[in-house]
Amino acid sequence: MPDKVIPIHNAFIAVQPAPPAPRYDGGPLTDTRDRPMRDLRISVTDRCNFRCTYCMPRSVFDADYKFLPHAAILSFEEIARLAGIFLSLGVKKIRLTGGEPLLRKDLPRLVGMLAPLGADLTLTTNGSTLVKHAQSLKDAGLNRISVSLDSLDETTFRAMNDADFAVEKVLDGIGAAANAGFSPIKINMVVKRGVNDHQIVEAARHWRDSGHILRFIEFMDVGSTNGWRMDDVIPSTEVVRRISEAFPLEPAEPNYAGEVAGRWRYRDGAGEIGVISSVTQAFCRDCNRMRLSTEGSLYTCLFAQQGHDLKALLRGGAPDDAIRDSIAAVWRLRDDRYSEIRTSETAKIRKVEMSYIGG
Repeated sequence: MPDKVIPIHNAFIAVQPAPPAPRYDGGPLTDTRDRPMRDLRISVTDRCNFRCTYCMPRSVFDADYKFLPHAAILSFEEIARLAGIFLSLGVKKIRLTGGEPLLRKDLPRLVGMLAPLGADLTLTTNGSTLVKHAQSLKDAGLNRISVSLDSLDETTFRAMNDADFAVEKVLDGIGAAANAGFSPIKINMVVKRGVNDHQIVEAARHWRDSGHILRFIEFMDVGSTNGWRMDDVIPSTEVVRRISEAFPLEPAEPNYAGEVAGRWRYRDGAGEIGVISSVTQAFCRDCNRMRLSTEGSLYTCLFAQQGHDLKALLRGGAPDDAIRDSIAAVWRLRDDRYSEIRTSETAKIRKVEMSYIGG
């Protein structure tokens, strides 16, 4: 059967039919590099109300951009069914992403469907509507929240989100989430040289002793539209050095095997920071993530060039066992290690956009 293609961002990304699948025998499920599948990221929408320059630049995602029609995206019932199958294969953690996941209508209902499955259920959001949704998400059973906030400076933040959205509204959302009982909240700051790197120490100062965890993310070559250059990357070692000069840090042990964020705690007991170093300190060898796109394709890497169609199985009447076998077959063939082999040339290869498969 030939590959089909899905139009994405004025290009085409190949989506393969799920491979012929031998029956899953119930044993340990690992890929070709002996990595287990433990983390499932589910993109619930390809839409976002921000146009962050490193993710959904307005030059591409403009007023004429065609997002997926509602009929093409997975229903809540389909997502919940797949999530249960993934848990039967060893997944322990589910993260809801987008786009901006809270733009998906009635998302707390999906949370309520997923929570009884027993996975660690988390969500990443830009925080723009958290004031409205935080309590209902908590009541529905969401365990944890991460909020993207790239600057506390109003001018810089508005320039980075390119949607004229105010910092204070995101801070209000973080406060609402804390009041709803989410603790700690993780604050994600993508750092780009010459754009917001001069605010690293000030961000650390603001979130110290807050009970929340600030995480610095190296600017990555996700997708093919964000104009990535290695010269724009601030290595996490530099982030740690700058902060430690103001507020001494010491390394902390990871919370679990395969944790992508390196942990550093303040020596004075004022909390901790995280650094995500996927450019300068690749963590491919421990990566245990599978990604489910908005319209039901599997991607085995954030930097993937092709996906594997599950929606056809779902809507074609396949039983759970057949879908399970197909997922297991995809994982067992997985050999991704993009960040280990990244060069300026491989960074130019067309990849699926992060807003389509989630960060």
